[in-house]
Amino acid sequence: MSKIAFVFPGQGSQVVGMGQRLANEHPEVMDYFKKADERLQSSLSSLIFEGPQEELTKTTNAQPALLTTSIALLNFFQKSGIQADFVAGHSLGEYTALVAAGALTFEEGVYAVRKRGEYMEKAVPNGEGTMAAVLGLDREKLAEVTKAVDDSGFPVSLANLNCPGQIVISGSSKGVELAGEKAKEAGAKRVIPLEVSGPFHSSLMKPASSELRAVLDSLDMKNAEIPVVANVSADVMSDSAEIKEKLIEQLYSPVLWEDSVEKMIELGVDTFIEIGPGKVLSGLIKKINRSVKTYSVSDEETCQSVIDALKEEKL
Repeated sequence: MSKIAFVFPGQGSQVVGMGQRLANEHPEVMDYFKKADERLQSSLSSLIFEGPQEELTKTTNAQPALLTTSIALLNFFQKSGIQADFVAGHSLGEYTALVAAGALTFEEGVYAVRKRGEYMEKAVPNGEGTMAAVLGLDREKLAEVTKAVDDSGFPVSLANLNCPGQIVISGSSKGVELAGEKAKEAGAKRVIPLEVSGPFHSSLMKPASSELRAVLDSLDMKNAEIPVVANVSADVMSDSAEIKEKLIEQLYSPVLWEDSVEKMIELGVDTFIEIGPGKVLSGLIKKINRSVKTYSVSDEETCQSVIDALKEEKL
């Protein structure tokens, strides 16, 4: 019996105008953008629809903007009756997955990621921390490199284990620079500095964790109705207390995306549907395992083509 996973993108997938046409044509989609504006008491929707991109890309805006757009798309897509057996999201996308799984209400999710973005930006002064993608080096070798640099007093660690040969490192600016140089010496093909506002998923994010805990404690977290595969463990979670702990750990721990996808495949998933702007996760999943089917839903057209493809498979 084939199983379906819905996966939700993280920061970096945001683009001005995402979800706008669908929202303009379907009042029930526009409702989500209005609810987000109301909960955050700001005009997030006009920033999503009109930009500027620079403002939308700020962590405090990008996180609620992506969650809002992805959940609005999800609800439109689910009118087809297609349901997920598992959900997962990349970093910020994990919050979207939790809303999809019924562990958080939409309004709580939007509020939580706005606060999460604020705390992440505040944890490390701008310019003092950064991230870089390391291509073509396996995780064991790269872990040795980052540990050596970290032990020498310059914080750096593995942050996103995205797919074979693509790992993001995160930490102090000097730590990431040194680890990048050593990674090349160890055989990495390329090291690409990322344009981010902080060293996400590194130990430098720990100061933000107590503030995030206070926010999560204020929410009415429920057990997930659909199993969620967690970033920090690459394992299934559904208990509300465990979800909360894993979200706090996720701030300063690596995102085990490759392992999470492998876990879902092991549990019988052969169809992954990325819901949200872009196709970043679909691309990574194909690099992890070429035999599974991947689809992406980002507007009405892609939504319909995925529904048609899945119906055809069942015939």
